[in-house]
Amino acid sequence: MAAVSRPCEGRKHRSTAAEYGCDFSGETADPETDALGASDVHFVRPVHTVTLLLGDKVIPATILGIQSDRVIRGHRFMGEPEFTIDNADQYPEILRERGKVIADYEERKAKIKADAEEAARKIGGNADLSESLLEEVASLVEWPVVLTAKFEEKFLAVPAEALALAGWIAEQIGADVNHATRAGLLSKCDLMTNMVFEFTDTQGVMGMHYARHDGEAEDVAVALNEQYQPRFAGDDLPSNPVACALAIADKMDTLAGIFGIGQHPKGDKDPFALRRAALGVLRIIVEKNLNLDLQTLTEEAVRLYGDKLTNANVVDDVIDFMLGRFRAWYQDEGYTVDTIQAVLARRPTRPADFDARMKAVSHFRTLDAAAALAAANKRVSNILAKSDEVLSDRVNASTLKEPEEIKLAMQVVVLRDKLEPYFTEGRYQDALVELAELREPVDAFFDKVMVMVDDKELRINRLTMLEKLRELFLRVADISLLQ
Repeated sequence: MAAVSRPCEGRKHRSTAAEYGCDFSGETADPETDALGASDVHFVRPVHTVTLLLGDKVIPATILGIQSDRVIRGHRFMGEPEFTIDNADQYPEILRERGKVIADYEERKAKIKADAEEAARKIGGNADLSESLLEEVASLVEWPVVLTAKFEEKFLAVPAEALALAGWIAEQIGADVNHATRAGLLSKCDLMTNMVFEFTDTQGVMGMHYARHDGEAEDVAVALNEQYQPRFAGDDLPSNPVACALAIADKMDTLAGIFGIGQHPKGDKDPFALRRAALGVLRIIVEKNLNLDLQTLTEEAVRLYGDKLTNANVVDDVIDFMLGRFRAWYQDEGYTVDTIQAVLARRPTRPADFDARMKAVSHFRTLDAAAALAAANKRVSNILAKSDEVLSDRVNASTLKEPEEIKLAMQVVVLRDKLEPYFTEGRYQDALVELAELREPVDAFFDKVMVMVDDKELRINRLTMLEKLRELFLRVADISLLQ
């Protein structure tokens, strides 16, 4: 508000008042408000009436195309829509009584403060009102009324899903469960601060500083800063186990929740950045070599939502989505599409295990026997797919006739027993190197032995042997998909 004191020669009061009425409207222009009608005058609200009185006399004037009068409009909902004033001295009182509008700003401000303090006193509390809040509210309302409301205390807490999931993950990876749960509790507190509200890039960073200031454990403070990592391709990963647990929990909670209500990404649209979240989870697990399974991880994230989710296939949908992120990631890392497809065909849900298989198959491709064994696996796969025979659980050694099938059957049995610890320990590269030794007996078998013979017992036995051979390779990947 601006006020000007300007001495001038004496005039008749009716003329002076009218002039200053016009001048007042024009000189209070605000460039952030709209012009009124066809005039250049700006005002914060549309002007409907001009009440211009000196004592009990109406001062004739036309302002913004509106003729002055003694008519006043009250509060749109609580007061009388329109009434008249007999004397200028009545203005504050009649506007309050009939219009339900308190004209005086300071009076409104004082009423809000007094009523809020009284409402707080009645429920045994205190009204913590800042001066800036009082000024803002007093400027917004014409007829202030203080109301007392409440909400369930549970809404003050971080969702139980995020807390429980962080603790569960911490237990799986050997991190401090109490610290991970504490980090989950504090994870979004800094979002409510003025600092993060004004400078959104400081989220997490401010959480760390506040936690240190309050004496929280250092790994908790660091976790608050690193919970959003990795934010983009090539970004740093969380540096300690508690931070890893929190970062994975935050991302998996988002994936489970959004997929659980059917809002998965479509086409190029990904408004909730779920692709980034999924890739972040995979990178943390793989590069930190964490013993986590996407199946159990997703099931736990979904379970914590209870009956809130509507998508019955949410677990499979999330896992399929994350495996799809593996495809994009490894392509960016330079792996061939057929190598990725060979591993994806086995649908391994442990990210660290998936990575070990990828490296094993990539190395297998460099071996001399790779192309021949890939072709042989493809041939075996086709033969088995075309057969509708019910196969045996094991190869019957007494039924074997040809030297080539006897030799191959023996090597399959030997390698099956030898490689079992390799598969259990995830030594897939060593396993495929051993399996590469099957090239010669496999080639000899297909050169000398007919599989689909008329003798049913012999045919089923040979098909069973081929199935056992294929099962060995499938313990790592579907080698038949390699080009």
